[in-house]
Amino acid sequence: MFKLMKKYLRPYTLEVLAVLFFQTLQTIATLYLPNMNAHIIDNGVVKGDVDYIWREGILMIVIAAGQILCSVLAVYFGAKASFSMARDIRRDLYSHIQNYSLREMSQFGAPTLITRSTNDITQVQNVTNFLFTLIISAPIMFVGGIVLSLEQDVVLSGVIAATFPIIVIVALVFILKMMPYFRKFQKKIDRMNEVLREQITGVRVVRAFTKENVERQRFHKVNDDLYILNLRTGRAMSLLFPIFMLIINLSLLAILWFGGIRVSNGDMEIGAITAFMTYMMYIMMAVLMSSMVFVMMPRAQVSAKRIRKVFSTKPSVEDPEVPAKIEDAKGVLEFSNVEFRYSGAEEPVLRNISFTAKPGQITAIIGSTGCGKSTLLRLIPRLFDATKGAVCIDGVNLKSMRLADLSTLVGVIPQKSFLFSGTLEHNLRFGKEDATREELLKALEISQSLKFLEEKASESGVEDLLQLEVSQGGTNFSGGQRQRLSIARAIVRDPMIYQFDDSFSALDNLTDVQLRKALTAVTKDRTVIIVAQRVSTIRHADQILVMEKGEIVGKGTHEELLASNATYKEIVNSQLSAKEALQ
Repeated sequence: MFKLMKKYLRPYTLEVLAVLFFQTLQTIATLYLPNMNAHIIDNGVVKGDVDYIWREGILMIVIAAGQILCSVLAVYFGAKASFSMARDIRRDLYSHIQNYSLREMSQFGAPTLITRSTNDITQVQNVTNFLFTLIISAPIMFVGGIVLSLEQDVVLSGVIAATFPIIVIVALVFILKMMPYFRKFQKKIDRMNEVLREQITGVRVVRAFTKENVERQRFHKVNDDLYILNLRTGRAMSLLFPIFMLIINLSLLAILWFGGIRVSNGDMEIGAITAFMTYMMYIMMAVLMSSMVFVMMPRAQVSAKRIRKVFSTKPSVEDPEVPAKIEDAKGVLEFSNVEFRYSGAEEPVLRNISFTAKPGQITAIIGSTGCGKSTLLRLIPRLFDATKGAVCIDGVNLKSMRLADLSTLVGVIPQKSFLFSGTLEHNLRFGKEDATREELLKALEISQSLKFLEEKASESGVEDLLQLEVSQGGTNFSGGQRQRLSIARAIVRDPMIYQFDDSFSALDNLTDVQLRKALTAVTKDRTVIIVAQRVSTIRHADQILVMEKGEIVGKGTHEELLASNATYKEIVNSQLSAKEALQ
């Protein structure tokens, strides 16, 4: 945790120094006030010297005001430094996660990445802010309290000597008891986020299968697990303060008892007892607050370790040091003996993949579920990198290109269409930030989206359909509508390579035909890759790749494959009649 603090607090050195400075002044003033109070009692109240009381009282008020001012400034600068540190960690962590490939995303999972970016950073922030409050005041208060209490009365200081070991033992017992709870706490939050995310995103499936009660019970279980852990932690914390206060109060009672005896014997003045009691409180409070740091520290250390784990996991897909750039791109896509396997997997998902997709042609990929079609497509925008072989555009290996340059050449329409919360215009400009209004509307027209958008705008009372609100994930649009809007977003980019990952599956036949006809004009000089489950979708493609168990087992046109490839013929026979297959 301290490595993380050191790195991210370096830009805020002035704020940290200000905290140290004002905390020092505030603590010195705090320690000086009881001594002044003792002098006022002994030299003013006891002797009846009103002038002395007024003079010292006004000075005491001034010092107290300065103490308050220093305390406020120390808290302000401490909060500013710790909050700024948390903001910077969160910013860098988000940027680091954004560079992850799908491999790293799958390794961590979305719920834990969200927890690490929010709750874990907040834990580090809170402990840092708490440390700023104690980093100077607790040690000075402890040492200063002991020195000044000895100055008041050496014999009575024996009460402190007897009490201190008890306080330390109690603190250690509580720290050892709390540490296991804090280690488990973040994992419980991760699990809750995971269940919540699944239930919220899969709410339609839950309702369709009437599993509300089952999912409710599943959430109740993780919620109760977190509650029980919090309850155990709270139970331990609820005992800590009463035990501390009991020890402190018994110590004060002992001071009053023995101090009263010493005053009656003339060995000690009355004002010294009040000062001694205050210093006793300061010493005990310093120990109490320090023990709180040790109670909070294990949880923050767990959080810091989880944050560092994300930072230390480097993206498997990175920009090369000396990137290559394609000038006057044509969009010729070539796979040469490509293999891909997931980290730790015994068998590759793809093997010996070789083909060429050219501009002006449609290359279709078909095969059974799980044969590697979508994984193959993910290699083109470098969501993954091939573990063997080469994927090239215009003869340039994709691994030698910057991701930003590659993204301008490839338009991705994913299998699961996703829209971001905001306006429709905001979503379309993901394809091209400086696109004109005419380009956006043209893309919507080609994707067969204008009609339903105009109807939706009319129902919502929105004059400009580009300003229609989009819910998170695009849940206020149907599956087919989201697919068409995703296609429009890719059209706005106007890439050299279009890749459609089963992107027409939710469309009715009429819309499918109209959309393909409109797309022909846009993609006539572009390279088009289509993954589909339906033969009717790809039967007119210039080149069809038949995949089975991660390999290409057939390559050719519909007619060629129908005549020569048993796997393709089996797929066709399962979907089309003999008459339809030959049309």
